[in-house]
Amino acid sequence: MILLLTVGFHVSAQEAKYFGKKIDENGAISMAELLEKTADGKEMHVKVTGKVEEVCQTKGCWMLIDKGDGTTMRVKFKDYGFFVPKDCSGKTAVMEGRAFFRTVSVDELKHYAEDAGKSKEEIETIKEPQKALSFEAEGVILKD
Repeated sequence: MILLLTVGFHVSAQEAKYFGKKIDENGAISMAELLEKTADGKEMHVKVTGKVEEVCQTKGCWMLIDKGDGTTMRVKFKDYGFFVPKDCSGKTAVMEGRAFFRTVSVDELKHYAEDAGKSKEEIETIKEPQKALSFEAEGVILKD
């Protein structure tokens, strides 16, 4: 009986969790492919997969996805319509939505640093705006 409970728990832990619009993984590209496709700076609607590096610790209202080049892509959620669990760092995410470049102001960067729980000293080192690849997700799948 204990074995069955252990197996049952293991199976349920492997299930994907869905947030926002229900999407599937079909046609999802890697972060490396997304970087190639957006190298010209154009906006595109795409489905992409990547590893969650960090999550807003206030509400789960954004996450940072590892781009595989030592940097991250910030993902926000369409119309502030859903959030992800604050403990999903390290999970694999499949996201469908809009990839685009934008300049992020110093004030906004400081706000994100606060949300992430950074120290006052770390926040004060933010002095320059950043041009960054961003993503507005319509739907997200999180997998272990």
